[in-house]
Amino acid sequence: MSEARAAEHRELGGRALSLAPWLDRLAAALRDAYAEETELRRPFLWRAVAGIAGVVFYFSANREPSLALCFGALAVFALLAVVTRRRHARAHALFLALACVAAGFGSGAWRTARVAAPVVPRIGVGELTGFVEELDLRPTGARFVLRVASAEGLPGDVVPARVRLTTRGTPRFAAGDFVGLKARLMPPARAALPGGYDFARDAYFARLGGVGSALGRVETLPPPDPAPASLRFFAAVDRVRNDLALRIYKIIGDDAGAIAAAMVTGKRDFLSEHAKDLIRRAGIFHIVTISGMQMTLVAGIFFVGFRRLLAASQTLALNYPIKKWAAALAMVGAVLYDIGTGSRVGTERALVMTLIMLAAVLVDRPSLSMRNLALAVFFVVAFEPEAILGASFQLSFAAVAALIAVYEWRGAALARSHAKRRIISTPGRFSEWREALLDRLLHGPGAPLVATLCATSATASFMAYDFHELSPYVLIGNPLTLAIIEFFAVPCALLGATLYPFGLDGLIWRWLEMGIHLVTWLAGLIASAPGASLQVKAFAPWAIVFLALAVLSAVLWRTWALRASAIPLALIGLIGAKSGAGFDLAVAATGDAAAIRLPSGELALLGKKPGAFAAEQWLRADADGRAAVEARGGIACDDYGCVGRLVDGRFVALVSARAAFLEDCARAAIVVTPLRAPEGCAAPLIIDRIRLADTGAVSLRFPKEGGALWTTARGVDEDRPWSPRPQQTVKLAAAPEDEESDEAELAESME
Repeated sequence: MSEARAAEHRELGGRALSLAPWLDRLAAALRDAYAEETELRRPFLWRAVAGIAGVVFYFSANREPSLALCFGALAVFALLAVVTRRRHARAHALFLALACVAAGFGSGAWRTARVAAPVVPRIGVGELTGFVEELDLRPTGARFVLRVASAEGLPGDVVPARVRLTTRGTPRFAAGDFVGLKARLMPPARAALPGGYDFARDAYFARLGGVGSALGRVETLPPPDPAPASLRFFAAVDRVRNDLALRIYKIIGDDAGAIAAAMVTGKRDFLSEHAKDLIRRAGIFHIVTISGMQMTLVAGIFFVGFRRLLAASQTLALNYPIKKWAAALAMVGAVLYDIGTGSRVGTERALVMTLIMLAAVLVDRPSLSMRNLALAVFFVVAFEPEAILGASFQLSFAAVAALIAVYEWRGAALARSHAKRRIISTPGRFSEWREALLDRLLHGPGAPLVATLCATSATASFMAYDFHELSPYVLIGNPLTLAIIEFFAVPCALLGATLYPFGLDGLIWRWLEMGIHLVTWLAGLIASAPGASLQVKAFAPWAIVFLALAVLSAVLWRTWALRASAIPLALIGLIGAKSGAGFDLAVAATGDAAAIRLPSGELALLGKKPGAFAAEQWLRADADGRAAVEARGGIACDDYGCVGRLVDGRFVALVSARAAFLEDCARAAIVVTPLRAPEGCAAPLIIDRIRLADTGAVSLRFPKEGGALWTTARGVDEDRPWSPRPQQTVKLAAAPEDEESDEAELAESME
């Protein structure tokens, strides 16, 4: 036995010795690659990634950290980075990275403290007064944001800072007016699925303390005090945007008019669901958003236009830095364009990136570089850290990073090509063919396809994670979209907005209508093609981290030895994407709607009126492309609730009236209810109001061996400002008056 073991050890040792040279070569190659990256100053880019990691760590915490602790950690790591700067390079790099992580963490905590505002605790009706900050017109009715001045009758006597309301009738008020109204408010909705989109968190950072609808007429009142200057300014801009959007919508009409109004003003509320679904399936939904591409085109138009205008004067062109003057004027034009299109979060980030690139022209630095993109990331981390978790940030920065990486690769390839031509006087036929192909890819018609392919690859994982959907034909749709925006949308927006005050803009919008009809016709062809939209199931929570690191490794490193690290990272991420747990039962945080997996394997929706957004989240996470109205089969509902059969044959009852507890608790294996379940309920599994207060939305899987695997939206003992710890964690017997208030609140929420 000992001889066999010795032989085995000798064999293993021999294998290790044979691998040692390869490992030494690999280590040497990685050291050389990192040294080259250091000369190119690429490690600086990863400090921006460290700042992003700090923000992610902050939002992953279960409890709100102390500001003193956050900034104390930042000070300690920054001090250690300064101390080790000259003598200990590796320690300096480590402490600098930790300082960036601590800075991102502290930025999130500081931002949370700055925007703190009251939130309505539950559904209620109250009398509100305040200034209308923003008004979004719809084909019927409108949605508006109210800066609350006073509130009476709301639960807990809460006075929110801002609320978002809808009204069914044509509004007789505009942005900037002081109004009084009666409104029904509810807290911003929590995530409908663990790991899903959490509107309550976004609403907290927007200082929205409630959402709901106006009841009755909205009265315009004389304000008790003048509105702040900033509110008056942005309200005036919003009125102009609404007037322009309404004019475009009326001139062009239908969905084409709605798309044109969204392209020019950023107002998307005229869009029908059919139009949204069409352009989404074609992979070109960004045409109705004021994206970074439009911001860059506008800035480019201003820059080139001003520069050529200044160059018309020989005296200015020969004696003054007109290029810098044009860049400064383009910065002003970009800011005005951002304000004119509503200055939303997505356009603000695009504006920051554009301004940094134009500022680089002022200081004689390369305008299109990864360092400028990293500076834009630092800006977002410092001032809007919550945006890191949003799809807009992830998609825009991934796409821009990929395009810059292509630009850098093109420059390096051209430099190598020119160097080879100088060395080799008579290249062979293969070399000529390769150079011609490379030239077509870098400058010819293949260049847009190469750029689109790289940008699409960089954003694919984020698209799949955030929207559970991929568009295979995006390589066709995106170049077409770019052409439409270049030749129709941006020029028409600038020229039409200039002529609008004079009433001479009608022909401009007719020209834009031609482009819109062309793009919607092409979008219809793409959307109707087989496999135009691929549904993707929800990922394992850790998968997107590895996929994001794979994208970063591919675009931030310049050497192929380090870029190759993207391959194992992507493989790990794909394994995580493939191994998403899924669910057999999903329950909304409110308990008034659920999704169950039927014996057929499809999902079905429980609830008399399941929320459209929650239903969409459940179906998308299961890679189910059906509409909510199509997922109602196999369910029996009446005035007391709904009943359905699970995949394993057991019954699930959703109880919406107390009279149904007696029967459903005796027959159903699982009882779901937005009410307090009675103490004597005999169902083996009860998910009621008290339990959901602790867990938030839940999803369950029922393995064949029995039991239930739970996933909750709220962490254990979670207590964050947008997800506070429930006041009552012990299930007590409900008093009769509590029962009545529960049912009244439920009935009101279902209206």
